[in-house]
Amino acid sequence: MMISTKGRYALRVMVDLAEHQGEGYLPLRDIATRQEISEKYLESILKVLVQNRLLEGLRGKGGGYRLTRPPEQYTVGEILRLTEGNFSTVACLEPGSGQCSRMGQCRTLPVWRNLDRIVNEYLDSVTLADLTVAEDGSDYVI
Repeated sequence: MMISTKGRYALRVMVDLAEHQGEGYLPLRDIATRQEISEKYLESILKVLVQNRLLEGLRGKGGGYRLTRPPEQYTVGEILRLTEGNFSTVACLEPGSGQCSRMGQCRTLPVWRNLDRIVNEYLDSVTLADLTVAEDGSDYVI
């Protein structure tokens, strides 16, 4: 499993917005500058996040983007699933895939199921709030 640029950038942007949430709506240009992401590419990422109600946008003067809920209520897993899809390690465990004819005798299937469970549980246990605090306990700014 490899997280794409889109997924990594979406997570960076969400952390950035969490760190600046007290500033109201944040202009796209400011976020793009801080994160060193092109405005055009950032706009496509923000569109997905707004459509899925993780963010809200406001047009015009004083407009921009902001979180729709507190940082503690967003998980890394939720954000990455929007941009990456699922995290299945093998095709037979992808949602909607047909049942593999070898599933009943596959000796490796428990390994992949457990790995999928561990990855999802971990990503769902980390919140945006967790990412705004550096390992030394101080506030961390990206």
